[in-house]
Amino acid sequence: MKVTKSAGKRTSRPITIGIASQQAIRERALAIAKGALKPKPGDPKVWFTSMKSMAEVLSDDNRALLRVIRETHPESIAALADATGRKPGNLSRTLKTMAHYGIVEMERNNNTVRPVAMATEFKILAA
Repeated sequence: MKVTKSAGKRTSRPITIGIASQQAIRERALAIAKGALKPKPGDPKVWFTSMKSMAEVLSDDNRALLRVIRETHPESIAALADATGRKPGNLSRTLKTMAHYGIVEMERNNNTVRPVAMATEFKILAA
């Protein structure tokens, strides 16, 4: 889970998501690292290996969770749990997964960690 120091309120932006095989993702990353490929501004920054795995992370419940985060700006995971009725442990696992993909950022404020929705809109490109 990426944890950052608080940097004030951020606005969420659309994230472009790519769907490709693990091998294609790896080859693309290597080509970028070697300088053989320069990503374009609209290229995906987040990659999934299947529509199924993307659907698990961006389920209806999780997209609703992102909207609650964006609208209420909870100060902690506990505050988000209160707002959503979800258990903190379950919420923490979900947020960790979303943070892995850059959809949520976790900001450390003193002794609490607060979720920030980095995106609530998604553009999906399947290769």
